[in-house]
Amino acid sequence: MAPKNSGESRAPGLRVSLACDKNSSSHSRAICAVPRGKSESESARRQFMPARETEAIILKTFPLGEADRLVSFFGRTSGRIRGVAGGARRLKNRYGSSLELLSHVQIWYVEKETRDLVRIQQCELLESFHKAQADYALSTGLAVVSEIAERVLPEQEAADPMFRLLLLTAREVERRGDWKLPLAYFAFWTVKLGGWLPPLDRCATCGKSFGQSDAFQSALFDGLHCNDCRKPGMKPISKQGREFGSKFQVKLEDLDSSSSDGAPLREFQETFLNWIELHTERKLFTRDMLETI
Repeated sequence: MAPKNSGESRAPGLRVSLACDKNSSSHSRAICAVPRGKSESESARRQFMPARETEAIILKTFPLGEADRLVSFFGRTSGRIRGVAGGARRLKNRYGSSLELLSHVQIWYVEKETRDLVRIQQCELLESFHKAQADYALSTGLAVVSEIAERVLPEQEAADPMFRLLLLTAREVERRGDWKLPLAYFAFWTVKLGGWLPPLDRCATCGKSFGQSDAFQSALFDGLHCNDCRKPGMKPISKQGREFGSKFQVKLEDLDSSSSDGAPLREFQETFLNWIELHTERKLFTRDMLETI
């Protein structure tokens, strides 16, 4: 049998608090009558954010606040993302050495639509490069690779060929104990994957074949130029230097380390770093550090 004071029917989907009696103010009674579905769904979205997981390479980290770090990582399935690693600068933190430069990790993060930065929840180290990270010369080579990746990779766009190239380059710097050949290889394939690779056997202006003669290049002009079409300030690249374009068609681990020394490789490396700066329209700051090695 219904109670005597239940003459009014309750609207469906409303929560009616016991505090909403005749002594309550009109404001408090209005708060009590809140649609159940709307409030509970919004609360659920705030409290339960599913974590995403991806295999990733750490590109850079920056101090953030007193204890956190801002981390730029390149996910195999998520692309380049920036996130906050809470407490990563404390002596005791849950990240350990997993946030070192170019470390290969498995990372879990939470992404909110209203925020540009994701929240990193967990980072598990899959592969580290302690030898290269601890050596100044090798770490400088890794820093150039990292900066190039930061410049050429768009945000949140997966690029599996670039992911494999980054991982291969870091592994070879660690294995060889030298950055010269891996860096030149990385720069070549970055230009090629970016669709910026010009012909290496003929002039970009007149189309003349270089043959045995030197070609000329700079960071201000795309392509290689012959002696007749060269512009002021251009630097030469010899036939031996241009031949690395064909040598680098094989896997990096199959290349002979003896070719890592000498002027031809330096010419080739400078040429492709120039073209990366040209197409990204920004100077590579870590490139100047190579001169100190």
